[in-house]
Amino acid sequence: MRPLHLSLAVLVAAVWGVNFVVIDVGLDHFPPLLFTALRFVVAALPAVFFVRRPRVALVWVVLAGLTLGVAKFGLVFTGMHLGMPAGLTSLVLQVQAVFTAAFAVVFLGERLRPLRYAGMGVALAGIGVAAWAQGASGPLTAFAMIVGAAAFWGLANVITRKAAPPDALSWTVWMSLVPPLPLFALSLLVEGPQAGLAALRGLDWAGVGALLFVAWVATVLGFGVWGFLLREHDASAVAPFTLLVPVFGMLSALVFLGEAITPLNLLAAVLLVGGVALTALGGARRPAAPGPAGPGPGEEGDPGLSAGRTPGRAPSADPGR
Repeated sequence: MRPLHLSLAVLVAAVWGVNFVVIDVGLDHFPPLLFTALRFVVAALPAVFFVRRPRVALVWVVLAGLTLGVAKFGLVFTGMHLGMPAGLTSLVLQVQAVFTAAFAVVFLGERLRPLRYAGMGVALAGIGVAAWAQGASGPLTAFAMIVGAAAFWGLANVITRKAAPPDALSWTVWMSLVPPLPLFALSLLVEGPQAGLAALRGLDWAGVGALLFVAWVATVLGFGVWGFLLREHDASAVAPFTLLVPVFGMLSALVFLGEAITPLNLLAAVLLVGGVALTALGGARRPAAPGPAGPGPGEEGDPGLSAGRTPGRAPSADPGR
């Protein structure tokens, strides 16, 4: 990988890590479900008028939008609103690699190698340590929401793998059209119209900046650059850079939000990142019987899925980013 491309990969990981701090700032200005809905409105508009619709069946766009946009991000924003720290959120979400591998076994007929199962076990041990750390300082309900978000992220990865969109940017922009209406409806039902109106009336530059960052920088620009890197290099060379996301997430939360990095958090980080790395590097066997066309789940640009070159293939769903 050329130095410029190496720098771009690190930059995207840094943006996606810092994004959790920005989300935390945005949650001071918006109710979580409304913030999630606005994120996708701003990500889709006006970009959808300049980006061609991805050449995939519409059902895949809708399914990815619901699992990733509504379920995954709705749970992330709500979990952070309920007290899940930004740095720990960036770490716990990496367990999506375990869910992705498990869903690949169930839905794609993937057969995993022993090293990958070992990695999944180590990552789950890290989740246990993280839960212990969170239970000592915050609500476990918020922690459970982040784990649930990771599960929906894993499902979205498998959906993206099945859809095989040829362009990451168009896939991201058009998929962003799906979540706003369900999320606005949920916001009205759960948060109430008064909370949303109050947030919009009191909107300041910090709230606007947070919204623009999570929509344009972390989502549109991040996925545009990531898709470019996946077109230029093997997915197995690009995907490991996502392991830097929780590093940047926890460090930026320490610097900007004053979140302490405790010994338990460090142990959870070592176990989770190490487990995800083993899951990513462990490889996967081909299905015993003929499976769906296209590369196996080990060939997507996801930290839990490593493999060969996938030119033009969109990365798996965004890291939370």
